[in-house]
Amino acid sequence: MKHLILFVALSCSALSLTAQEGNPNTMSVLINGTAYETEPRRIKIGHYGYITGNQVGPDKSLRFWLGSFDGREIAESGKYLIIGEDDNDKDKAITNEYMTGHYKGIAYVKYVEETKSPRMEYHVGESRFKGEYIDAVYGEDGYLELTFNATLDGSFWKEKGTATVFGGLDRLAGKMQDKAVTGASGYDQNIDPEGNGYKKQKETDTITLTEGKVRLRMN
Repeated sequence: MKHLILFVALSCSALSLTAQEGNPNTMSVLINGTAYETEPRRIKIGHYGYITGNQVGPDKSLRFWLGSFDGREIAESGKYLIIGEDDNDKDKAITNEYMTGHYKGIAYVKYVEETKSPRMEYHVGESRFKGEYIDAVYGEDGYLELTFNATLDGSFWKEKGTATVFGGLDRLAGKMQDKAVTGASGYDQNIDPEGNGYKKQKETDTITLTEGKVRLRMN
C-alpha cells in the first residue's frame, strides 16, 4: 500500500492479531439498503489498528480505520474525514476540507463480499474523498461508538485461471481453512482478493452504507 502505510494491516493474517475482550460489541448498517449486522473486532498491530466486522456464507467484511495522515491510530472523539487508500495530505481538495478544523483525523472504509464460493469472486467497495465523515465518540465506559454514512467505489474481482489451476487442491483447502477461521474467530482471515491471485474486472458500481452504527469496547 502507498502513502497510508498502515493499510498493509488490512490483509494481515488474523492468526497474528490480538482480540479485545469484553462484549457486547455491535455493528449495524444498511449496505445498498440491505441490513448487515455482526459483532465487530478491533485489530491492533503496534501503533496501527482498525475495526472489522465479518460474516461467513457468503463471506463479508466491513472495515474501518481512524487515524492521522502519517498512519498513527487516533483514539479521540470527533469527526473523521473519509478519504481513499491512496488519497493523501497533498491533495488540495482534501487539505482544504481538512484544514477547516472540523475533523479530528481521517478515516478509510473497505467492504469485501464473496459473490462466488469458495472465494472465487468478490465484490469490493473502497472509500474515496467525497466530503463524508465518521462521527466517533469515545466514552468513559471504554466503548467507542461510530455513526456514519458512506459511498464506496465498487469493483469486481475474479480468481485468476492460473491461480485455480496451479493452486489446485492445496489452494482450495487453504481457502476452506480461511473460511473456517473467519467463521470461528470473527476475524477477516485472508478475505481480501487484492494481491491474492485475483484479477480486478472492468465493471464498476457504487456501494452505499447508510444508518451505520458501531459500538466496540476499546480497553
